[in-house]
Amino acid sequence: MILIIDGHSFHYEMENLCRLFFHHEKIEVRKELPPLQEPPGALAVLTALRQESGTAAITVELWEPGGEKQRYCETLKGPQATDSGAQELCMGRLLFKALSQLRGFRPQWGIITGVRPVKLLRALCEKSGEDQAAADFQQIYLASPEKVQLSLATMKNEQKILERSKPNAFSLYISIPFCPTRCSYCSFVSSSVEKTMKLIPAYVELLCQEIAAAGACAGRLGLHLETVYFGGGTPTTLEAEQLNTLLKAVHTHFDLSGCREFTVEAGRPDTITPEKLKALSQNQVTRISINPQTLDDRILKIIGRRHTAQQTLDAFALARRLGFQNINMDLIAGLPGDSAAGFGHTLDQVLALNPESITVHTLALKRSSHIYQEENGESAGAAETARMLAYVQQRLPARGYEPYYLYRQSRMVGNLENVGWARPGAESPYNVFIMDESQTILGCGAGAVTKVKDPHSENLERIFNFKHPYEYIDRFNEIIARKEQVDQLYEKFNRAIRTLR
Repeated sequence: MILIIDGHSFHYEMENLCRLFFHHEKIEVRKELPPLQEPPGALAVLTALRQESGTAAITVELWEPGGEKQRYCETLKGPQATDSGAQELCMGRLLFKALSQLRGFRPQWGIITGVRPVKLLRALCEKSGEDQAAADFQQIYLASPEKVQLSLATMKNEQKILERSKPNAFSLYISIPFCPTRCSYCSFVSSSVEKTMKLIPAYVELLCQEIAAAGACAGRLGLHLETVYFGGGTPTTLEAEQLNTLLKAVHTHFDLSGCREFTVEAGRPDTITPEKLKALSQNQVTRISINPQTLDDRILKIIGRRHTAQQTLDAFALARRLGFQNINMDLIAGLPGDSAAGFGHTLDQVLALNPESITVHTLALKRSSHIYQEENGESAGAAETARMLAYVQQRLPARGYEPYYLYRQSRMVGNLENVGWARPGAESPYNVFIMDESQTILGCGAGAVTKVKDPHSENLERIFNFKHPYEYIDRFNEIIARKEQVDQLYEKFNRAIRTLR
């Protein structure tokens, strides 16, 4: 399709809205009108802004192949006429309504395309109060009543976690970018062990050095560790002794006396062994994640996961026998070959295990994933995936689970969402902090991102590690040098506040 930008600079948001309705089509953005005597061969969407005499005329036109044209207009007056934010929202609503009518479906999040809708809702609440914010979410942003209520519930549970966070608190993220195999839906930079086994010993050794550098940095700055999160990848791809080495490095170089959470994503059940779980337990890991994604063996094969549903059940039982009392399980709605009935059966089986938390993701069709490249974005479909999530929202609250963090990604099936559900007290504060962007997160390992939060403002600065394990190993001196940027950023933040005083 062709997106024409005329008289405004809202091309990024208009393109994102078009992508809600045209997931797999290339969107060509133009800044000139096509010749009127030559109707385009593909659907063309004109978005135009004209300002004059204290008004702003906003127009959206759909030019269908064959010459059919539909036109949607609105005129802003008063302060809104010169407010770029109001202009963008108005144009977004017109485009959303036009494409909803054209395509015959209405995405439930309306014109909200950002990653953090709950953060937007909180800002609206702080400005106008909860009732008005909820009304604006539905009327201005066109979110469905169900998504408004989900966002409100999530926001309230997030707030309880945020209120317990202390000044100068930070989180530690450890990246283990290795997996037994790459799942077909995955777009993260992770390396299958089959190809990179030889890198792991050197990676673990250097990662311990970076952990030490991060610990020294936190000590210099007087930061207090609140959560630790081992992610990836699949951390339990490592051997038990390698896990033990890394976990002990964290205990050696950080003060964990005030730590609220120590999570390790065990992830793939085919990587979980008694020895690895004992290494986690002996190092005071408080929360693990065992992620089946589905309990349908047929779909597991389709998505490239070389384990069975029974292995998930066995791994969960093993973790319980070894004393783990806070276990999360991840599921994905919208997987190719799945159905609402099949997903519901998986969810019911997971509920029978009684985990403390369940995270339900919606399949995101990322360009770099095998599922996008090889299957042209095949999924369960938007309507079927929406039925899956409706079942989640029916079943989980009835079993005592509450939503506590929520985020969205581009190219999600049905423009839906990922939600973490937990029983009260079993939440992952780290997940809330990463979504709220309210505290510093020191990242260690390949692909990790350190996020330095200005304690005096909403400003957040990012420091990126090299993505690939081989780069991380070959250029490790640069990784250590980048840790010094954390000190420099805190000095910059503090200098700025001293200047203001």
